[in-house]
Amino acid sequence: MTRQSAFRRVVLAAALGCMALAPAAQACTSLLYRDMNGGAYAGRTMELPMELPYKVSYIPTGTTFGSQADQHHVLDFTARHAFVSIGVPDPVNGEIKVAEGVNDQGLTFALLAFASTEGPADMIKKTQAVLSAIDLGAWTLAQFGTVAEVKDALEEQPVLVTALLPLGLLKTPFHYTLHDATGKSLVIEFADGKQNVLDNPLGVMTNGPEFSWHMTNLNNYTFLSNKDHSKLELNGVTFAQPDSGIATVALPASNTSVGRFVRAVYYSQFAEKAKDADSAITTLAHVMNNFDRPRGITEDDRFKESLVNITAPGVNGDWLYTSEYTSWTSLIDLQRRQLYVRTYAGINYVRFDLAQLASIKQVRHVDLKDVAASLADGSAALLAAS
Repeated sequence: MTRQSAFRRVVLAAALGCMALAPAAQACTSLLYRDMNGGAYAGRTMELPMELPYKVSYIPTGTTFGSQADQHHVLDFTARHAFVSIGVPDPVNGEIKVAEGVNDQGLTFALLAFASTEGPADMIKKTQAVLSAIDLGAWTLAQFGTVAEVKDALEEQPVLVTALLPLGLLKTPFHYTLHDATGKSLVIEFADGKQNVLDNPLGVMTNGPEFSWHMTNLNNYTFLSNKDHSKLELNGVTFAQPDSGIATVALPASNTSVGRFVRAVYYSQFAEKAKDADSAITTLAHVMNNFDRPRGITEDDRFKESLVNITAPGVNGDWLYTSEYTSWTSLIDLQRRQLYVRTYAGINYVRFDLAQLASIKQVRHVDLKDVAASLADGSAALLAAS
């Protein structure tokens, strides 16, 4: 492998993993919101210090896939379910690696950075077909309709965390979260040499530490409430807030994965329950605004924080520093099978509707940057693509 192709693989890892190559660059947030009727809606952000060649893809039923983990036989599978996804092409073979998506059963998949990834040792016969963890997105969306089906399948299907660089360097540094149309959620995580498939009762996911650590940390926030307590009387003296909003005073303020996890739980649980699907998507968009990061809010030294920062654009007026920002935000209506996406360059969401795309019989791709800039209907763009 040439130095150039090796570096391109590093860039691919950056694109799919929210820059999971360094602690200073792990800022993806995923959450689940419910409306008054129990309908489920998923939101996530993708943070990067640069723009990558994201593509929105429609994969019809019958599409064939092959996943290879190291020297094992290729695992072939065929799409039983159509899906729409956001992903990045592998610079070596052009295959799209799914970072976010939803299928025609309302199952969603999201890939987030997890720098502590450590999968099980490869004790599997070389003649056995094994799934590479980087292909979990296509594998789950193409074949399953619920998180229960995924959980059952993972008990039988071996999965290996493969390296993105030669000599076993940079083990796929991600973990994965899935939701289904009933609102059930699942986390797939490789840590301490084990594969962990965990139920996620709150539907929230950020980055490291392990998912179980984040759930334990919530024991420190049992006081959280959305009820403002704006007055206090001491020795006959009344103290009062000049406005509303004091209920959020104890929320973590930082953009660290730990702080964002707590805030994501708060906003997803306490945001008003919408009466219908359109209102729910609007509410979810407002919830996700709380995790939108403008460029320059936090800055990283390009030569100290992360290898890929070397090629990232500098902050205006200070080339030595890069800034991680929200490259795109997605919203998913799990009942209506609709994916909405907004890029950093826009203020409006573009919608992709699986029902509208059902007539497509071949794989279609469109560049995310082109669709988002056009303010056109995303489904129409896919239908028109060659």
